[in-house]
Amino acid sequence: MKRLRVILKTIFPLGIGFLFLYLSYQSTTPEERAKVVESIQTADYRFVLLSVTFAILSHFSRAFRWQFLLQPLGYKPKLINSLFTVMIAYLANLGIPRSGELLRATMLSNYEGFAFEKVFGTIVAERAIDLVLLFGFISLSLFMQYDLIWDLLGLNRLNPLYVGVIMALFLFLFWLARKIFAQSAHPFLRKIKNLFIGFGEGIATLKTMKKKGAFLFHTLFIWLMYLGMFYVIKWAIPGTYEMTWTMIIPAFVAGGLAISATNGGIGIYPYTVALMLNAFGISQEAGLAFGWIMWSSQTLMILFFGALSFFALPLVNRK
Repeated sequence: MKRLRVILKTIFPLGIGFLFLYLSYQSTTPEERAKVVESIQTADYRFVLLSVTFAILSHFSRAFRWQFLLQPLGYKPKLINSLFTVMIAYLANLGIPRSGELLRATMLSNYEGFAFEKVFGTIVAERAIDLVLLFGFISLSLFMQYDLIWDLLGLNRLNPLYVGVIMALFLFLFWLARKIFAQSAHPFLRKIKNLFIGFGEGIATLKTMKKKGAFLFHTLFIWLMYLGMFYVIKWAIPGTYEMTWTMIIPAFVAGGLAISATNGGIGIYPYTVALMLNAFGISQEAGLAFGWIMWSSQTLMILFFGALSFFALPLVNRK
């Protein structure tokens, strides 16, 4: 059963990715596909290199920021271990979506001798902060292109009453689950409860960390690098030179959300970015070229540095 679950976690997202690859192929003519290939071949790769540089800086900053969350727990890992496990996590997510966080916590715990649940709690905490930033960008996108995005997603047809009922049901189920966990003496549920207590200690480091200003700086820096690595690609392709921030930010958000749907965003990332840019008047060929250059450059970077980190991590910790 466990093996089947792992296979489904890998194969199903891949299936979604290949579906969007097929949709990309079906929605373009041979002439349009030739233009996409030509745009990729003739792109100005100085800006692609700049985009990759921004991504690398964001990963360094993420590893450094993680130190601030671990320190209140009494943990002081080597920075190189933090960096390598961050890169290995990104590599793992290319294979099995959302597996990287577990692997990252496991590997750092093993090499540094830390408690897994507390380390994982700090990762949950940093992801929660990143989620706040993501919602900020989503809100900004909706503010910039409210009518267009609402119409594109079909949300203008949603009944507010249905949304309210669903939210109320979700809150009730959350309250009920908490009550069951708090009162149950079942060994399995107590084990789960203790695990969540460990997560809570990790998350609580947000309150007890000493260098909150530095943590905030790195958080903003990471997201500025994310936005920067997306923005500079517009200068790599002639058809996207004129893109404005009101186009960039919604496309950036759409691409970011698409990545979590498949293994590293394969298939769906270029298609989603192209779809969003096309809604703003960018040609489909230019949008697809933009999406494929962005996705392939970042994926190749993760493959290279993730694999390098995987082999280097045991070497730097050899006793």
